[in-house]
Amino acid sequence: MSNQREKLFTDFPPVSTDEWIEVVTNDLKGADFQKKLVWRTKEGFNVKPFYRADDIDGFKALENLPGQFPYVRGTKKDNNWYVRQEIKVVDFADANKKALVLLEKGVNSFGFKLPKHQLSSENLAILLNGIAPDKVELNFSTCISKTIDLAKLVVDYIKGQNLDVMKCYGSVEFDPFRKILKKGIDEPEWVEKAVEIVKITSPLPRFRSIIVTGNMLNDAGAYSYQELGFSLSYGNQVLSKLIENGIEPSTAAKKIKFKFGVGSNYFMEIAKFRAARWLWAEVVNAYKPPCPHDCDNKADDGTCRCAAKMNVHAITSAFNQSLYDPYVNMLRSQTEAMSATLGSVDSLTVRPFDEAFEAPTEFAERIAVNQQLLLKEEAHFDKVTDPSSGSYYIETLTRSLAEQAWKLFIDTEEAGFYNSLKSGLVQDAINKTAEERFNALANRREILLGTNQYPNFNEIMSDKIDESATGSGCGCGNTQGSTPLKSLNKNRLADQFNELRLATEKSGKRPKVFMLTIGNLAMRLARSQFSSNFFASAGYEIIDNLGFKTVEEGVKAAKEKGADVIVLCSSDDEYPQYAPETYEMLKDSNELLVVAGAPACMDELKAQGVEHFINVKSNVLETLKMFNDRLL
Repeated sequence: MSNQREKLFTDFPPVSTDEWIEVVTNDLKGADFQKKLVWRTKEGFNVKPFYRADDIDGFKALENLPGQFPYVRGTKKDNNWYVRQEIKVVDFADANKKALVLLEKGVNSFGFKLPKHQLSSENLAILLNGIAPDKVELNFSTCISKTIDLAKLVVDYIKGQNLDVMKCYGSVEFDPFRKILKKGIDEPEWVEKAVEIVKITSPLPRFRSIIVTGNMLNDAGAYSYQELGFSLSYGNQVLSKLIENGIEPSTAAKKIKFKFGVGSNYFMEIAKFRAARWLWAEVVNAYKPPCPHDCDNKADDGTCRCAAKMNVHAITSAFNQSLYDPYVNMLRSQTEAMSATLGSVDSLTVRPFDEAFEAPTEFAERIAVNQQLLLKEEAHFDKVTDPSSGSYYIETLTRSLAEQAWKLFIDTEEAGFYNSLKSGLVQDAINKTAEERFNALANRREILLGTNQYPNFNEIMSDKIDESATGSGCGCGNTQGSTPLKSLNKNRLADQFNELRLATEKSGKRPKVFMLTIGNLAMRLARSQFSSNFFASAGYEIIDNLGFKTVEEGVKAAKEKGADVIVLCSSDDEYPQYAPETYEMLKDSNELLVVAGAPACMDELKAQGVEHFINVKSNVLETLKMFNDRLL
């Protein structure tokens, strides 16, 4: 067998990267390799069409095992994660019943959001009745004004259970800058509150109490490097202030938990979690946290390596959830869950697919849990730690993304994260990105399946929207006497398209778009499909056709169907004949003529009176808004 293997390798001599590029260049037949095949990511670096072993030569992470500093390959030696379910508590007994049922269905982590006016030891006991804090990860949040009170209740409850606190994992979530990011409301006493909650939760060493909500940046539309770079600065701002106020560096670091969103850029998101652990480990290590006597993960200089472990909770993205064709949200969140788990997160929440328009149903919540269980029990993602290790592409993405995020981190650190929030620097950067993504969606440079491409033609959603269930915030916070700061974008990526299509539904009139297909078979079919998807994005009724022998026949059929818009679908070579002919037949009618494509004769056709053209360069959103104004 050994001889056969040696012979196999000798039969295939090594090929250098230069030789591969030479072959590719020849295949391009003179086209520029860099312009044709190398693309630039929104994160600010180039991606090549292929990677080889020499691209990752010298990467230090390749020498490390999972669980070893700087934790690029994960903070643990396995890839198990907590399957977390969020529960908004209205009635404590009902929330308890729901949690107990979910425990039987595979959930082993809860995120309880508690009402601020009903916090008491009695209610907490009702909520946790039958739930073992040393067997289930428990995470609690409430309005920021009551988080200190909640922390005291949680600590007293768990201590009162006479459990081994080293087996009790979870968090009481104090987010110092949530109110600024969400509502533009300052929290000037955040340092004092952060120090106090760390001290209060000190009896529970495995409970985190400071939450860095990078997921809020993700849900506002941030690119991966922005979410990562700003989150690192966020965490460092809190960490430094805790240390300045007397908290031991290792204790302070171990009380910080990161929440990250997970977008649909599959490989980039895997790289993001790997880069996040790496960079945070370097940040914490810079403070040289002393190693406690009971810790066996000590560096040669006495620095505590455990303190540098980032604790990551991932949440699938809200930004790319769509109102229309909502089942596609399941496809998005499934790939997002895969990215998070392959990236070795500590816990994960999968958003229910219907969250964008109603209070999640029991079915939607069950599916969301099953999406994680599928990865564990059937795909066995928990059995392999850091499967992307050694991948030339992902290792390169990890390093490139880390470099971009670190640059942003350093830039933000010049003023400090808190000051950058007060000046609006963070919000402006992310809101600008969101606007770029809205424009990209409008022009189809970014695709959201079911929204701006391949919509469900006959779907009706206006009667399914529960406005009371899609609101945000807990209502806490007072802006009186304070100067409002900038806040993050609150719109989802699909919102403008949703508004457009809802306007069609609510108008009581559904415009009819007739495809007048004629001439070249391949071109007319391609352009009718393009045009059908284009106009269906506004909820219009699409009337497609196999083809007509003459323009007159097509116009007659369109009028019989009561068309409001007639789209001429043919080839560029045939438009000089068919477009003027169609225009002449319709110029005294109410139907709007649209030519599908951007033929060379476009200017000539415009001079003859043809007004409307749609093609791959069209701004879909603005064009459809114009048609709504004309037709509704």
